[in-house]
Amino acid sequence: MGVRSGQQFIDGLKANPRAVWINGEKVEDVTTHPAFSRIVRQLARLYEAQVDPATRDTLTYEVPETGQRAGMAFMPAKTSEDLRRRRDAYYLWASMNFGLMGRSPDFLNASLLAFAEAREVFARGGDRFADNIVNYYKYIRDNDLFLSHALISPQNDRTKSSSEQKNLHMRVVKETDEGIYVQGARMVATLGAVADEMLMYCLPGIPESDADHALSFAVKVSDPGVKQICREPYTVDGQRSDFDHPLSNNFEENDSLLIFDNVFVPWERVFMYRDVALNNALYTETALRNYTAHQTNTRALVKLQFGVGVAMAVARSIGADQFLHVQRMLGEALNGIEFLKSGLVRSEVECEQTGHDTVRPALAPLQALRTFLPTAYPKLVETIQTIAAGGFMMMPSGAEFTVPELSEDTDLYYQGAGGMSSVDRARLFKLAWDLSGEAFGSRLLQYERYYAGDPIRTTASNYLQVQDEEMMRLVNDALALAGDPEPARSLQRDAAE
Repeated sequence: MGVRSGQQFIDGLKANPRAVWINGEKVEDVTTHPAFSRIVRQLARLYEAQVDPATRDTLTYEVPETGQRAGMAFMPAKTSEDLRRRRDAYYLWASMNFGLMGRSPDFLNASLLAFAEAREVFARGGDRFADNIVNYYKYIRDNDLFLSHALISPQNDRTKSSSEQKNLHMRVVKETDEGIYVQGARMVATLGAVADEMLMYCLPGIPESDADHALSFAVKVSDPGVKQICREPYTVDGQRSDFDHPLSNNFEENDSLLIFDNVFVPWERVFMYRDVALNNALYTETALRNYTAHQTNTRALVKLQFGVGVAMAVARSIGADQFLHVQRMLGEALNGIEFLKSGLVRSEVECEQTGHDTVRPALAPLQALRTFLPTAYPKLVETIQTIAAGGFMMMPSGAEFTVPELSEDTDLYYQGAGGMSSVDRARLFKLAWDLSGEAFGSRLLQYERYYAGDPIRTTASNYLQVQDEEMMRLVNDALALAGDPEPARSLQRDAAE
């Protein structure tokens, strides 16, 4: 089939009804339901760009064995230049949503490439599992399907293991010659309601007692027994004006609790089965983070560029950019952009071999950026809030600017510095509030804190996995200057002699 157009993506959702619940009702069609219709259209824009002659060559490549085009995230890289091509594709898609879509389709496409290029790791559980993951990678690549996932067990009782909460967490409950049956729940399935399939695997750290939970497999969102209960939406189409809520109206990524109610999974869709040791090695030994962090940090670069741009625009709109303390805040925010650019390029230049005549990005600079963003992005949001200050609180809705009897007041009292009109200033402040103050913006901040896992553990892993040879060499060379202890010498006697 090759890459899909935007309409083909929408048609695929319509053709595969799924069990999705939101605001107490079951959704009949996610493409038209007001809680999902806008984000479906935004996703369709991404797919449409793949077939647009102006952007096709940036976003897709020709698969040698099929002659069809596929998304660039699926492309094995032979050189660092190929890695740059993948980054260019990530950047273009992210730019189309200002970096605000944390789970655009390229994220899990990159994950599948990582797994396919580490097929020997899955083979530890049996050759069939290695064959399964490679075949699934090709299936998703060639049909251009949209994947979501849910990695975390529900927050029920963190003092107990999953096996001590058997009725709650996703696990295998039955095995047959044809496949397995899965029961239980996972969180958080971002955009799960509008995905085609779910790719399931587990975070590392599973104890031996949780073998029934150590699984990796894939299901269609429309499969019998797959159910999603979505969180309350921050906005629904037609409820609020685009002038007042330009970002949340368009880029609300709903999250869901993913429930498996005795779901059948055929063996060809199982990639790991009741293998605790393999599960706990999966992240590191497949080099999964090398691939996903390349995509997520590229998206984060766009998000940071957008956020810093908003902060600067707000400052300039009221003349606050003339003050030294504001210039310092903006300067620190601009540093973050340069950190991201540098780390991404270094990960490509210092790429590493995969063992399959391909290369992948180096992890160290990407992991450093992942541990930087959970503090850098909240600080950027605080910068926007600090610069705008009470200006956020005084902004009326866009409707006030349409009332003739208020026009003299609105034109006068909401204008900005340098001749900026009241409407333009209000439009900017509404955009900035949507990003930094609304529930939508708060989710974006929370997402950036936790999308790569617990930021404390993630940062600690930098030390636990450090390659410290050069650092210790420098320390030891310096220690060698000290020599061995010697008896004290009299400085006065030395001077007299």
